[in-house]
Amino acid sequence: MKDALLATLAEEYSAVEAFASILTLETKALTALSPLELLPPIVEQKTELIGVLARLEAERDAQLAEMGLPGGWSGMELAASADARVAEQWSLLQKAAERARRFNTSNGELIRVRMDYNQRALAALQVEVPKKTNFYGPDGRIPSQPAV
Repeated sequence: MKDALLATLAEEYSAVEAFASILTLETKALTALSPLELLPPIVEQKTELIGVLARLEAERDAQLAEMGLPGGWSGMELAASADARVAEQWSLLQKAAERARRFNTSNGELIRVRMDYNQRALAALQVEVPKKTNFYGPDGRIPSQPAV
């Protein structure tokens, strides 16, 4: 059973590393002048990897249950304390997950800054124009003046 757990941890580590790589691409896209054409394939890959990671986590929890251990972090800590190979692979996975978390947090901040900039740009473009008769209207004409 520990061999199956080790295999799952190794696969999960690879998936987290792939996810971190995708997040690096996302960072580059978010800092590009025109990210819109770059982001859709990145989001698609992220979504796919999230599904893989969820499946692997469920698989890992099932393997822990078969070993008589609780799922999640506490079960992995117990399994790692009982086997050096599991401990090593678990440590690698945790470091990769922390790296991915940092990239994700950074990307979230980039998105927040870009959204804030866009909101301010929209606000600047939506200033209230005083109604003066010598201004062109939306149709490109000067509105007729009411008779006094």
